[in-house]
Amino acid sequence: MGKIKCAVVGVGNCFAGLVQGIEYYKQNPNQKITGIMHDNMSGYTIHDIDFVAAFDVDSKKVGKALNEAIYAEPNKVKWIDSVSSMEDVIVKQSPRLDGVGSYVQKVVDPVPDRPVEELKKEIIEELKAKKIEVIVSYLPVGSDMATKFWAQVCLDTKIAFVNCMPSFIGSDPQWAEKFKEKNVPIVSDDIKGQVGATIVHRTLAKLCDMRGTKIDKTYQINVGGNTDFLTMKEQERLHSKKISKTESVQSQLSQRLPDDQIYVGPSDFIPFLGNTKLMFMRIEGRMWANIPYNMEVRLEVDDKANSAGIVVDAIRACKIALDRKMGGPLIAVSAYLMKHPPKQMSDDEARAEFEKFIQGKSS
Repeated sequence: MGKIKCAVVGVGNCFAGLVQGIEYYKQNPNQKITGIMHDNMSGYTIHDIDFVAAFDVDSKKVGKALNEAIYAEPNKVKWIDSVSSMEDVIVKQSPRLDGVGSYVQKVVDPVPDRPVEELKKEIIEELKAKKIEVIVSYLPVGSDMATKFWAQVCLDTKIAFVNCMPSFIGSDPQWAEKFKEKNVPIVSDDIKGQVGATIVHRTLAKLCDMRGTKIDKTYQINVGGNTDFLTMKEQERLHSKKISKTESVQSQLSQRLPDDQIYVGPSDFIPFLGNTKLMFMRIEGRMWANIPYNMEVRLEVDDKANSAGIVVDAIRACKIALDRKMGGPLIAVSAYLMKHPPKQMSDDEARAEFEKFIQGKSS
């Protein structure tokens, strides 16, 4: 089937986990690959994903070989000692725009700003020279202007877009229409974890709802110690993130909870946790005769391992769409892989529709 030529925006922990995981399976071919829909998806495996271009703003990464940049501070992922590919891929400069929050400036040293249009011209030249088919955005939470910049680049170059962040593009009707008009595939918005905080929360909320109980209130609190959580200390960057996570849970309920009876969102940065993410969830409700019940869950995961396999499926789905000359938001794919897709579905329904998409029977 050939390689899927990809570019990444944001050479951070999430990307480091993605490519180190691919390398892990390359070095351990007898290991069953976990965390993906299928080993082979319409002819494409994880080893067909080839990152041949990369963009960032950090001076510790820009100008460096990509296989070195993934280990540069403040990245914390080091599951394997080295990656045997990407040594010829040089990280290029991305426009900063709103991509660097006030807290992250303490650990990231951005390269000097340059005119956005000048950078855009260079970026498009790089994308065309490398024959990029899919761009994966790992921009920080709250990077709305930067996300729109890269979405427009995808439209201008007709490159598929995987928007892992909670800046609404595929789920925004105006942007969705632009991707339809240009016939450019997009998987969007805000990546779900394989077994992450929100997927667990929405599954348990759905279970309680399906079993006929009445949920009165619920919360989900998340803490971690990497740059993602450092970024999220800046509360004004969290507006779309909280919407994304909250709507993901609300969408599974037959009756929405009042806004003041549900809280789903990041809570604090604890440096020594590193890439470990802790989630604390509580559901309070009533059963027969209004007898109360409650449940509490504590989930501990490596935040980067939790999303990497999901992105692998998103990339391969985009390539399948390109092969089939499909454009616009990939509805079934986004519903299964993203927290804030254009159309919310139950996870069972979304998985079934995704299977149909792979088989060529659904969009």
